[in-house]
Amino acid sequence: MKKILLQFLILSMSISLTAGTKTKTQNIILVTIDGLRWQELFNGADSSFLHNKQLVENTGKYEKRYWNDNLAERRKMLLPFIWGTVAEQGQIYGNRTKGCFVNVKNPYWFSYPGYNEILTGFADERVNSNEFGPNPNVGVFEMMNKSAEFNGRIAAFSSWDAFNDILNEKRSGLLVNAAFDNMDGLKSGSKLELLNEMQTELPDVFDGVRLDGVTFNLGFEYLKEKSPRILYLAFDETDDFAHGGRYNDYLNSAHYTDDFLRKLWDWVQHNPAYKDKTTLLVTCDHGRGEGPKGWKDHGSNTANSSQTWFIAMGPDTPAKGEITSGQYYNNQYAKTIAALLGFDYKTENPVGSAIDMVLGKKAGEK
Repeated sequence: MKKILLQFLILSMSISLTAGTKTKTQNIILVTIDGLRWQELFNGADSSFLHNKQLVENTGKYEKRYWNDNLAERRKMLLPFIWGTVAEQGQIYGNRTKGCFVNVKNPYWFSYPGYNEILTGFADERVNSNEFGPNPNVGVFEMMNKSAEFNGRIAAFSSWDAFNDILNEKRSGLLVNAAFDNMDGLKSGSKLELLNEMQTELPDVFDGVRLDGVTFNLGFEYLKEKSPRILYLAFDETDDFAHGGRYNDYLNSAHYTDDFLRKLWDWVQHNPAYKDKTTLLVTCDHGRGEGPKGWKDHGSNTANSSQTWFIAMGPDTPAKGEITSGQYYNNQYAKTIAALLGFDYKTENPVGSAIDMVLGKKAGEK
């Protein structure tokens, strides 16, 4: 009993949820694409990589699929939904060549610290390993899950098993389906049941990391069947293929992840419970190095791999397309997510400020 009371007091002291400005957003879909560089997001395929036989065996095939001398056409070939619908209806941040900068605040520039920063708003220097274990920090989703309005209506689907710890599933009470986690209590004959069975019958390509197509479809079917208020999809293949030096597979993964976003948004726009009530946020946990060797890696010893990007689209977010100024950080997302849902998120740690432009505000506006 004393232990339970102590845990309650710790949570009460460390986190605060209060009503903020009324918003149109009632639901959030957060998507992270592990280690996808801003260079490909804004410039499309890199010609020097496409013509490097160590990174791409069949150059002709992938030139046809992803190359155009015109930059605007080239990036749209790779990411047609982002450079079509999102560019017209949302906001895209992180094109450093145009003066918009996005970075992680944590000093490590790899995954667990990056996801902790995104989800808690705090770049905790104690979180210094991908095998760190259960996260001591209370994040925005855990906070929302303790409210009557959102309790039991938040779900996370991840290709990487570390998310059971990153979201501290045992303490938070969140539904976290990571890697090859089995889902219980599924409707007999449903797509969720089929996908749940299939995930362990496919090749284990990345030694314990689930294929993103399975993660997406599990999360998408859960969205259709269970109607969560917050859905988090965490994809991993772009990082795995990059570490393996497989540039064509890295591009392919980015391309069909873009199509995952299209399918999600199309469904949202045709569902009365979500249409004009849902904000889509997309970002990454870290950047990558540059050049044929540096691109494979990231971390504090790999120059420029702190560089990231993010996307926002929804009823409270004015359509501004590509943002061309400002410095932003990954520690700002947690407070922005809460603000989009009409709440103010505070913890005992220094949380990054909400991103005013995503909320449809001028800088500093209350």
